[in-house]
Amino acid sequence: MSELTVAEATENIYASLRADNADIDAHIAALKAALTREGMKEAVFDPSKLAQSNRSGRKLMQAYFRQRGVSVRFSD
Repeated sequence: MSELTVAEATENIYASLRADNADIDAHIAALKAALTREGMKEAVFDPSKLAQSNRSGRKLMQAYFRQRGVSVRFSD
């Protein structure tokens, strides 16, 4: 399996979220590895691409990702 970029890993997470969180943990692990390779400290997501872009949905996503070692921020 080739190494993904942060952008590719982020797109895979969007696709997983649209598919009712299918393989989300594997995609989070790939994102974490990509962030480490690229020297980034946090992932940035576009709230308009999320299924639940309200505050509670974003906070739930941040908490879930934080438990797996990925810091999440949302773009404006």
